[in-house]
Amino acid sequence: MAQATEAATTGGIGDSPQTIVAVLFGAVLALVGVLGPVLGGASGELIIFGRNYLHDGIHLLSGLAGLAAGYYAGGQYASEYNKALGVVYLLVTLLGFVLFDLLADLIALNTADNVLHLALAVVFLGVGFALGE
Repeated sequence: MAQATEAATTGGIGDSPQTIVAVLFGAVLALVGVLGPVLGGASGELIIFGRNYLHDGIHLLSGLAGLAAGYYAGGQYASEYNKALGVVYLLVTLLGFVLFDLLADLIALNTADNVLHLALAVVFLGVGFALGE
């Protein structure tokens, strides 16, 4: 308990699975959001994933939100971030399969993105709802 209190007062992430996932995936998403335009220009693929500036911006913002949720107040908002992002990724996955052409045009979504989004939804929902605070 003293460690959690210390993390909350110092702004550290502590060692809870919630904060570790929020910070780790937040950092990766933010990095992808920055590297997309640097490596791929205005649009195109990054490895096998579709991307454009809007897609990169979404990754950057969701990554920064994860970093904030993991660090702010000792990570007390990490669980909410993981749950919310899991629900959002599940919704994006479903919409990606149902409205593929629309999302392909809007945010350069492709099948690899849909599969990755489904895997991320499972991870975020699993951590957010199955693991404790």
